[in-house]
Amino acid sequence: MNLLVEAFAWIFDPAHLGGPNGIPIRLVQHLTISLVVLVISSVIAIPLGYLIGHTGRGRSLAVSLTGGFRALPTLGLLIVLALWLGIGVEAPVIALVVLAVPPILAGAYSGFEAIDRRTIDSARAVGMTEWQIVRKVEVPLGLPLLIGGLRSATLQIIATATLADYVGAGGLGRFIFVGLKSNDYPQMLAGSLLVIALALLSEGIFAIIQKLVVPRGVVANQNTDVRTSSPRRVAVVGSPTEERK
Repeated sequence: MNLLVEAFAWIFDPAHLGGPNGIPIRLVQHLTISLVVLVISSVIAIPLGYLIGHTGRGRSLAVSLTGGFRALPTLGLLIVLALWLGIGVEAPVIALVVLAVPPILAGAYSGFEAIDRRTIDSARAVGMTEWQIVRKVEVPLGLPLLIGGLRSATLQIIATATLADYVGAGGLGRFIFVGLKSNDYPQMLAGSLLVIALALLSEGIFAIIQKLVVPRGVVANQNTDVRTSSPRRVAVVGSPTEERK
C-alpha cells in the first residue's frame, strides 16, 4: 500500500511534470508511436481483410500467417530489428505493426463473414455492383467487428509500446526502465500505472465507438424479450371458456 501511495506521489510531483523527461513529453511520445503503428497496421490489414471477407479466398493462409505473427516474441523481434536498423523509432514501429496486424485483419474479414449471405444475394438481385455491395452493405454491417479488432490491437499496442524505450525510442516505458536500473520501485509502478490508465481510456473510447457504429436498421430489428399479450381467452381447467346454450 505504501508503494502505491509513493507511486501516485511520484506521478503528481511537479518535478516530474516538466522538462524533456517529464510525464507529458513521454505521454506524447507514447501516443505518437501508438497512433503511427495503428495507422500503418490499418492500412495494411483492413483492405486485405475486406478482400478476403468479400471473395472468401485466402482465409486459411491469412489465419496461418496471423497465427504465426502472434507467436513471435515482440521483445526478441524488437532486439533483432534494432540490431539491423539501429537505435531509434523504426525498430519498435515495425515490431508493433507485426503485433497489431493480426487482430485488425481478423476483425476486417470476420465482419464481412458474419453478414447473412441472403443479404448479399438480395443486394446482387437488385442490381448492385460488387463495389457497391462492399461499400453500401458489407462495410457498414461489418464495421462493429472491425472496430472490435482495432480495439484489441490498440490495447496491445499501448501495452507493448513500453518496450520502445528499450531501444531509445522514448515513451512511458522510460520510467519503467530507469526505475529498474536504479531500483526506484515507485517510479516503475508510476510508469506502469500511466500505461494502464492510457489503455483503459482507449478501451472506453473504442467501446463507445463500437456501439455507435452499429447501423440503425440492425438495432431496430434486434429481437427483444418483450412479449405481447395473447388475444385468446385463457381456459380454466375443468370449466369451458364459453357456456353452450
